[in-house]
Parts: sequence; C-alpha cells; structure tokens
Amino acid sequence: MSVISVKDVAQYQKLIASEKVSVVLFSADWAEQCSQILDVMNDLSKKPDYASALQFLNVPAEDLSELSLKHQIEAVPTVLFIRSGSAVDRIDGVDIAALSLKCKSFVEKNGGGDSKESLNDRLKALINRAKVMIFMKGDRNTPRCGFSKQLIQIVNETKVQYDTFDILTDEEVRQGLKVYSDWPTYPQVYVGGELIGGLDIIKELVANNELTSTLNG
Repeated sequence: MSVISVKDVAQYQKLIASEKVSVVLFSADWAEQCSQILDVMNDLSKKPDYASALQFLNVPAEDLSELSLKHQIEAVPTVLFIRSGSAVDRIDGVDIAALSLKCKSFVEKNGGGDSKESLNDRLKALINRAKVMIFMKGDRNTPRCGFSKQLIQIVNETKVQYDTFDILTDEEVRQGLKVYSDWPTYPQVYVGGELIGGLDIIKELVANNELTSTLNG
C-alpha cells in the first residue's frame, strides 16, 4: 500500500469514512518540507500492521481549498488524523518524530478488544511510578505552560520528592488519563496512586497549610 493522492472532495469524503484511521497530509508541490512527510508516510504505509490500521492520504491544499478551509489549514505541511470522518489529532509543520509516534499509537490501539484494558494498565503503572506523580506539559526542568510552571514552583518549595510525565510526548496518555481519572485538565497531581487534583486544588492546600502533609501521604 502507498499514500493515496486525493483528487477531489467526493473521493476524500469517501476515504475518511473508512473504519481505518486516516493520516491526511495537506501539502503543496512548492513546499519541499512536504516531501519529507510524504517519504515517511510512504515508508509507514508499507508496514503490514500499519496498513491494516491506517490509510495515508495526500491532499493538495491549494487545489482543494474547500477542504483546507474546513479543517483550518493555515500552512503546509499539516497532518490530520481522522477517525470515522472526524479529526482527532493534528501536527502543524514538520515533526517527523511526532508523526511516527502518533501513527504507532493508533496502530497499537488497533490491537483489538484488549486495547482499552492495556491502556488502563499503562496509566495505572505511570500513576504509581512514584509516590508523587505530576502529569504536566513539559517536565520539572522545562514546564511548557503557565499552569505547569506555577505548580512545579509550589511543589518544589515543599522539598517533597516527585516525578513528572510530559503529556505532550504521548497523545494516548494525554487523552486517556482525562477519562481514566475523570479530570479534564492538566496538570494533574497524584499521591500514592490517587488523584489529588490540579493547580487550583494545590493552591487551596497551600492556603490551608496542608500541601506538604498531603504530598507526604
């Protein structure tokens, strides 16, 4: 199997209705970076396990401007991941590592009925990786959002030992943990495998002089 060149909107609509996850590159011939993405997609499409779970599409962004507008494509290359007609993830610009990682994640999810159970097992293992675990954007040394930075500054003041997980490196964990813990935002703090909460909860514990004792369990 190879990358499918999309010729018109009707063909596109039919393709993305497939049960397979569609990996859709919005490209332009004049953009050399698009060829880098195409090369990777071609290589991945030749792997049997990838071909059974994914289909790879190449959409000429300027020729099919209706689709570009629909998906808010502002620059090429942009890669969308579409399941049953709806976009579930995207990569703006050239990020080969992210493309490979996300494709691999979708292939693993295609493993069958045990996928949800295996994800839950993985999340449980991550949550219990340390007594205090923080799931955040970035890591303890390089927070990548204001909320995560504030949280790390507060926790550091307690001198409590903790570990972090960068949710930006794993979309499966990022989305799965929201469902697993029924907590829709990040950062998230866990102590002894139990969810404590996010930044607001941590600030409340600070105000009540309860943070250090809570983190120490």
